[in-house]
Amino acid sequence: MGLFQKFKEGLQKTHNKLVHEIKRVVTGSPKLTGATLEELEAALIAADLGMATTSQIISAVKKAYETQGSTGVDVFGIAKREIEISLSNTATALRREPGLTVVSIVGVNGTGKTTTAAKLAHSVQSQGQTAVLGACDTFRAAAVEQLKLWGDRLKVPVIAGAHGADPAAIAHDAITAALARNAQYLFIDTAGRLHTKQNLMQELQKLHRVIGKKLPGAPHEVLLVLDATTGMNALNQAREFHKAVPLSGLVVTKLDGTSKGGMVVAIQKELGLPIKFIGLGEKADDLQPFDAKQFAEALFAD
Repeated sequence: MGLFQKFKEGLQKTHNKLVHEIKRVVTGSPKLTGATLEELEAALIAADLGMATTSQIISAVKKAYETQGSTGVDVFGIAKREIEISLSNTATALRREPGLTVVSIVGVNGTGKTTTAAKLAHSVQSQGQTAVLGACDTFRAAAVEQLKLWGDRLKVPVIAGAHGADPAAIAHDAITAALARNAQYLFIDTAGRLHTKQNLMQELQKLHRVIGKKLPGAPHEVLLVLDATTGMNALNQAREFHKAVPLSGLVVTKLDGTSKGGMVVAIQKELGLPIKFIGLGEKADDLQPFDAKQFAEALFAD
């Protein structure tokens, strides 16, 4: 299956809702009125595109009606173009340092961090690079087992410790092991933590300090995993995590299970953080590098 097809299938729920609503508004009122614009605005906000992006699209639609009259205005084309412009100015490739690149995977419980760490390891391996996984979610025995299962399946070494062990100690050992193996990437799976719990955020800061002492400059990437089904609640998570540990990018999972896929646009617009990967399904290769053009196309393909 081609990448665009994956995007299209993964964003099907968001696409169907948006296209249905926009068509209903546009065909119901070929002339642009205040009421039409309000309905259009409501449809865009319902897909969690956020106020800033919605306003940007509405003003572009108004401008098109003013210059072209009421016929021939392609609302879908305008929305697609505005979203592509909003999203296309971000560097989405995973950083690659000389030697070992350490990537810390952070987020609240249940967003798919463990799976994301494994899928990222699979992604770099499929490009001919070597990876190691660090099981630093030591409070949840199931997370360590899950990561080991993924590691066996994908043939990626997993460095783990006893249940309840100090996550910073595991991270330290994982870096030692990755360096000994001359691995190019180490993906650290951290424990899920609520962004509102100060003590848990401090623990994450400590983990990153230990990583930085062991390997200066690391972690080189801090990726926040967000669950698309939570819609705009994900924006609060992103704000708080970014305050505690400066994030380098976002991974948005479960886009195939929601009609709120527009939250990707809203979060990128507000925080200016690049969307690095999006999750479009359960399989190892369903985590895809983000592509602004194909994302916009899949959202608004008429």
